[in-house]
Amino acid sequence: MEQNEKEKALGSENVGSLLFRLAVPAIAAQIINLMYNIVDRMYIGHIPGEGAMALTGVGVTLPAIMLISAFAALIGFGGSPRASICMGRQEHEKAEEILGNCAAAIVVLAVLLTAIFQIFGSQILTLFGASEDTLPYAVSYMKIYTLGTIFVQFSLGLNSFISAQGFTTVSMKTTLIGAVLNIILDPVFIFGLDMGVRGAALATILSQGVSCIWVLCFLCGKKTLLRIRRKNIRLKPGVIMPVLALGVAPFIMQSTESILQICFNTSLLKYGGDTAVGAMTILTSVMQFSMLPLQGLTQGMQPIVSYNFGAQNAQRVKQAFKLTLICCLIYSTVIWAVSMFSPRLLVRMFTDEAELIAYAVWALRIYMAGSCIFGAQIACQQTFLALGNAKESLFLAVLRKIILLIPLIYILPVFFADKAFAVFLAEPMADVLAVTTTVLMFAFTFKRTMRSMQGGAEG
Repeated sequence: MEQNEKEKALGSENVGSLLFRLAVPAIAAQIINLMYNIVDRMYIGHIPGEGAMALTGVGVTLPAIMLISAFAALIGFGGSPRASICMGRQEHEKAEEILGNCAAAIVVLAVLLTAIFQIFGSQILTLFGASEDTLPYAVSYMKIYTLGTIFVQFSLGLNSFISAQGFTTVSMKTTLIGAVLNIILDPVFIFGLDMGVRGAALATILSQGVSCIWVLCFLCGKKTLLRIRRKNIRLKPGVIMPVLALGVAPFIMQSTESILQICFNTSLLKYGGDTAVGAMTILTSVMQFSMLPLQGLTQGMQPIVSYNFGAQNAQRVKQAFKLTLICCLIYSTVIWAVSMFSPRLLVRMFTDEAELIAYAVWALRIYMAGSCIFGAQIACQQTFLALGNAKESLFLAVLRKIILLIPLIYILPVFFADKAFAVFLAEPMADVLAVTTTVLMFAFTFKRTMRSMQGGAEG
């Protein structure tokens, strides 16, 4: 009965109310999930006597954290839209087979990632931009954090399958449970037990472990529409390869954040020293906190678009996209306004050191200058994923960061006397160029897809 009601809602409920009902818990889940690392940085930045240096050290570990999350996205965001499309076509056994293969892939990836970071941690962090002063903090944090890679992979990668079925409230609870626990444990371990950055990492992996258990219990239980079954927990090329093909775009979006952070850190260390790298840690945190709700909104949109695309209902696909685009643009404009006119409010959440505050406030206005239009980028790119358009989504993921942003980080300092300013300026320049390309490309492709769907439905 519940299965029929869930599917009926995806195919017939008012798009606006359905998007609101699915998106609100998804947005909350994204914000709460971000709190794992944001709360760590907030507490670490206020450690007496060494907060600024410890915050910079933990900032150097961000590429590793992003890379671990990227592999979860590879499986989760590649598998869940495929499963939703199968549900729209009433192919439930195939959808469950996708889920089982994704669970098996996550285990393999988690084991490999844990081994790599445990064995080569110090060398990797040095490449990521750690200085002699910040390396000890970075190593202390990452050695403990990466022990919980399996928890991160399951809680992030499989939670998207819960959202894809329309259980966004359950998905939100996955992250809520872990985040609340993390907020409680952080001050206990960091200050109460005097563990510093090691305490922050330990609190995080324990919290993610609880979230992991919650996800597995739900997907193996009776309330879920798609269940993890033992017979499906194996890697089958015919099942997992289409998942990887679709998931490679969100993987590149997140893994290039890791590469991007390395490029920013090494360039800023050269032009502005540890203060500039510390400021970049704050800017990255603000950007994540600002933009992840957009991903939550588009996660709420994804099952609506994917299900109705599978059911060949072009009108509902159009309605869902247009409403999502409007909401994304409104939100990104608000975030831009706060960053331009009240940057100190955002920066002070992470540090109380006057020098770092002054530098980060100046840098934030530059870094976030193009964020007002970023809502269009997220809405279009995630709709490509929801429609199963792997090639287009992959190109757009590569375009913004690899083709535009990374080269600009190294090219712009050649033309400016203030080299650090030029590095920060690369972000808004890449945003404007990428959004323009994305919107033009999406307008053409989306119209073609809608005509094809309408023709198929009439036939």
